[in-house]
This record gives sequence, structure tokens and C-alpha cells, in this order.
Amino acid sequence: MEGTAKSLIEQTSESILNYIITNNLSTGDKLPNEYKLAEEVNVGRSTLREAVRTLVSRNILEVRQGSGTYVSENTGIVDDPLGFSFVKDTLKLTEDLFEIRYLLEPRVAGLAATNATEEQIEELDKIRLEIEEKIGEFSDKHFEKDIEFHKLVSEMSGNVAMSNLIPVINQSISLYNDYYTSNRIKDETIVSHREIVDAIRSRDPILAEDVMRIHIITNRRSLSQNKKKHLEKKNKK
Repeated sequence: MEGTAKSLIEQTSESILNYIITNNLSTGDKLPNEYKLAEEVNVGRSTLREAVRTLVSRNILEVRQGSGTYVSENTGIVDDPLGFSFVKDTLKLTEDLFEIRYLLEPRVAGLAATNATEEQIEELDKIRLEIEEKIGEFSDKHFEKDIEFHKLVSEMSGNVAMSNLIPVINQSISLYNDYYTSNRIKDETIVSHREIVDAIRSRDPILAEDVMRIHIITNRRSLSQNKKKHLEKKNKK
């Protein structure tokens, strides 16, 4: 009986996904109320609730109390899909994530220069200005905006597979925060972000790749320098 119930919930989850695709629902769109959606997928409301819970756990749906069920803003992206939180050596993980970003992000920036909409470019520039403002306020909040910046560049690339690799970038920036102590690197970040936005706005994919590559190299070099200081401090304890 349990196996049958589980199979029915899985089938219902797939039916809900098909409903989303068939009806061209996008992130943030609201699904029909429970009664109507149960009719649409031809199941009872209790089965529907279990299927919705499953999709919420996969970050495909979001239930807002008193409002309804929506397509998640970060569809299918869970907080730690690659298990980074279980890696003990966070410094080594940070270095390795930079290696992946070095391979991916320059090309992503080049694609963004080709495929981004004008609205996306304006939004990217807005986030850039917010990062500069937060850095000027000596606020660590600029890291949150930095994540938004790189996430948007990934979306602007037009490569749908990149959305599943965004956690690599997010985790890299979050971990880098632990070793990010130089005011000089903050100034270089401001300059790099301006150059990235300008290259994308100019629709110059080669330049966009180059400035993103320089941005990653600069941060990775800073991490390497801070690694020495971190290890020296650790050895003195």
C-alpha cells in the first residue's frame, strides 16, 4: 500500500510539472487553488498536498501562507545540491571552486554579451551600483549583492544548464568572504564589475570573457595571498 501511495505521489508530482510546462508558467507565477489543481491533475486533495510538499522540498514550488502556491524563484536549485557543507577543508574548497569558476565564468560572460536583454543589462548595472554602495559603507552585505551580480550574468548567458551550476558560484563567493580582507581587492572588484557591465553592454563577447577572466584571476590571487597569512596565523596558535 505504501509503495502504491508513493508511486501515486510521484505521478502527481510529474503531472504538476507537466501542468506548469504546458501552461507556460514562469518563476513567481501562481498555481490554481488546491481544489482546481486537484481537478486538473485528477487526484484527491490529500495526494495533491503530498505531491506539492515533494516539489517544495525540491525547490520547484513555494507555498506562501495565506496566498497560495507559486513556482519557485530559484526553480529546482536547493541550498546545497553538491554537498559543499560537508567539506571540512573550506580553504581548499574555496580554491577548487575558483578553478571551476575560471573555466566557466569567462565563457558565460561572453555569452551574456551576445544574449542579454537590455532590461537584464540595466538590472545588472543596478546591482553593480548597489555593490559599490555597500562597499562604501564598509558593509559585508555587498557579498549578497555580489552573488546576485554573478547569478544574473549566468542567467543572461541564455544557457539553461547554467542555472544548475549557480550554487558553485554562490558557494565560492560565500566562502571567499571568510578570507576577503583587503581594501585593495574591494577597489579592484568595483573596477572589474564596471568593466564586465560595460563589455556586456557593448555586446563585445571577447572583451566580456577577458574582463571576467581577469576578475577571477585577481580574486584567486588575493585568496592565495590571504591563504599564507591564514596558515601563518593558524600555526602560531
